[in-house]
Amino acid sequence: MNLPLPVRILLWPLSVLYGGYVRMRAWLYEQGWLEQRRLGAKVISVGNLTVGGTGKTPMVLWLAEKFLAEGKRVAILSRGYRGSGGTSDEIELMKHRLEGRVTFGVGKDRFAEGHRIEQQQPVDVFLLDDGFQHLPLTRDLDIVMLDGSRKLKDQWLLPSGVLREPISACRRADILVVTRKTERPDIEASDAHKYCIFYAHTRLLGFRRHGGQANLQYLSEIGHGPFFAFCGIGNPQAFFDDLSRWHVPVAGESIFRDHHRYTPADLRRLEQAAQRSGAIAMVTTEKDAENLAEGSAPAIPIFVAAIDFVLAAESEFLASMERKLHSPHGAPA
Repeated sequence: MNLPLPVRILLWPLSVLYGGYVRMRAWLYEQGWLEQRRLGAKVISVGNLTVGGTGKTPMVLWLAEKFLAEGKRVAILSRGYRGSGGTSDEIELMKHRLEGRVTFGVGKDRFAEGHRIEQQQPVDVFLLDDGFQHLPLTRDLDIVMLDGSRKLKDQWLLPSGVLREPISACRRADILVVTRKTERPDIEASDAHKYCIFYAHTRLLGFRRHGGQANLQYLSEIGHGPFFAFCGIGNPQAFFDDLSRWHVPVAGESIFRDHHRYTPADLRRLEQAAQRSGAIAMVTTEKDAENLAEGSAPAIPIFVAAIDFVLAAESEFLASMERKLHSPHGAPA
């Protein structure tokens, strides 16, 4: 969300009011004036400070795979943002990747969803997707994802900027995970020693053809390009930067709003743009693939980039997480 400076200035008074509200809300939960409820199993929240993509879904998938490998029974709680019928594009993406090994609870009241699941089956750990601001539910570990390509100190609070909360809210986090950069994030220097900071990046696993078989192919197997890239995600530039890092030749790009559901007309326009650019095929994200019109089969093939999550200092991250999870108290609000 890059608003012109005059618009941001006009919206700034609303940002001041919003900032006061979120600070007061967090303080009321911290002091116990607003009630937090606890589930029986451990709860790990994965969230962020900004609107837009920071790698929350890949982090949730990474954690789920780690716990499943340990034989843990895992459930994922999510609001299902911009979804319907108890699902969303991100929920469907996670379901496809986790292949029925995880139970999902989708709804605004994450405690109610978690309690329903616990009444039906045993759960060892809940993963709270996009949960940093969901303070009504007590968590045992708070992981906050930060986009290292953005300087947080230059960002404004909603609605004039992208910050959901002030940077100082990082004090509530147990672990900060910085994606797309190898420098320390913009946190207050006097508090830097309080943060447990790790770094991560996405890794290309391969490409699968949309509407075709699920097996992955290397770039050399799908053609040498060029490709026409399109996406409707929180941080589209990150996807285009990843394609460049993966040495995928791109002839053109198209951006849609986050969670955009593609219509047949959208796909026709994309196909025409790809043909004009000289692309041999189109490429998009796994999340966008969940939003493509059902049964769509454009003349130009669409390839979906499948990725996973790589954490630097993985063993130290896991050790830090285990220490917190085995401490006697969960993360404060």
